[in-house]
Amino acid sequence: MSQNLAGTEYTIYRSGDGNGGFTPTLVKIPNLGPHDILVRITHSGVCHTDIVFCQMGAPIALGHEGVGIVEAVGSLVTQFKIGDRAGGGFHRDACGHCKYCLSGKDIHCYNRVIFGEGDFDNGTFGSYYLGKETFLHRIPYGLASEHAAPLQCAGATVYAALKATVTPEKRVGILGIGGLGHLAIQYANKMGADVVIYSTSASKEAEARELGAQEFHLTEKMFDEVKQPIDVLVVCGTKYPDWDRVMTKEFLGRDGVIVPLAAPVNGPLSLPAGAMFFQSYHVFSSLVGSRNVHDEMLEFSSRHGIKPMVQIFKHEGAESIKKVFELVEQNKMRYRAVLEM
Repeated sequence: MSQNLAGTEYTIYRSGDGNGGFTPTLVKIPNLGPHDILVRITHSGVCHTDIVFCQMGAPIALGHEGVGIVEAVGSLVTQFKIGDRAGGGFHRDACGHCKYCLSGKDIHCYNRVIFGEGDFDNGTFGSYYLGKETFLHRIPYGLASEHAAPLQCAGATVYAALKATVTPEKRVGILGIGGLGHLAIQYANKMGADVVIYSTSASKEAEARELGAQEFHLTEKMFDEVKQPIDVLVVCGTKYPDWDRVMTKEFLGRDGVIVPLAAPVNGPLSLPAGAMFFQSYHVFSSLVGSRNVHDEMLEFSSRHGIKPMVQIFKHEGAESIKKVFELVEQNKMRYRAVLEM
């Protein structure tokens, strides 16, 4: 450990208090392993997944969209030095030698460690985050830390999905302009796609066009105003559409792709089998991105000026986190919340 911070106490915020909330818990900085990095968190995004784990009652240190300054490094670390900016918090480890890891798809590793699956004492709502050298990411110069924080989960999830399904000149429909949707507009636009927005709110049209959308339709009219079929439908909203109407060749062209990025509240993902077969439709899901895709996403964002729209809240302990959770639950966040330490 290059700085003697082992044993220093700090507070994490652990879900599982029995009431759908969380509990501030004092922990100590451990001795660093040879490939460990200690990051002093300056900004952490607040994701709805944090709230979900509270509701589930799982005892997990909250926060997985962290950006901060490297405070200490293990004896064999070569990719970071003290004072560098680093980000991460969701994908934390993988075996490194399975078929997924060796093909650049380490997020699928059966021995992965991600937020909510192992490493339950380490979260980015705390003052410090302990990460593996190979699972932290350099923050490009062109990204401010408050913008880089939400990209560690939301940005990686959206970018990975679009990278796999979008090519220039495709028509990409995006359902819902929220924390994921407003990023999807920007990424799809810079990838060369024609972006078609479906939203419940007419007041968001000007904003959607400023972000890069070419078309805007209210969801209540989305099947009545079809100019030509879309090639990809990215579902970012809180409610699934009428799949029987989506999965027609007039709305979603043959060989089209459905990308469900959110987990809406109105039931399971039930798709009409006949349309799947006869129109050759595909479904593609995304859980953040593997390390190579994550790094590419950060560089792509920096080069193209892509950044989340954020509301910044001073992190002053449990009450400030509760306030943010309430705003997210009430759908009053536009569009990503960031805690500033």
